[in-house]
Amino acid sequence: MTILHVTRRADWEAARAAGTYEISGRDLSLADEGFIHFSYPHQCAATAARIWPDRPADLVVLVVDEQRARAAGVEVIDEGASELFPHLYGAVDPAWVDEVRPATWDGEAFTW
Repeated sequence: MTILHVTRRADWEAARAAGTYEISGRDLSLADEGFIHFSYPHQCAATAARIWPDRPADLVVLVVDEQRARAAGVEVIDEGASELFPHLYGAVDPAWVDEVRPATWDGEAFTW
C-alpha cells in the first residue's frame, strides 16, 4: 500500500544526501516523536492543510511503498483517535520512496 508524507523539499534533499529521512512532522524529528507521521492518499490534502496552514511553497509529497518498509523490519501501525493514520516506527530509507511529487496550493486546495 502507498503511504504519503508531506515535507519541505530541503528536508527531503538533505535526507537523500544523508541516506536516511528522519523528520516526523513539521519541526519534529523521529527522535522527538518515536515515529514518522504519514497519511493515506485520501487523507493527504486535509493533513497538509492542518500541518502547513501557512502554505509554504517548497513542499513535496513523498510517495512511500509501505511493504518495502515492512520488509526491512520497520513497523507501520495505523493509529489515531477519530481517524487512523499510518505511523512508521523508524527512519525512511530513500529507496522506499517511489516518487517525490511537487505539492501546490490552488486557493484552498492542496494538490500533489
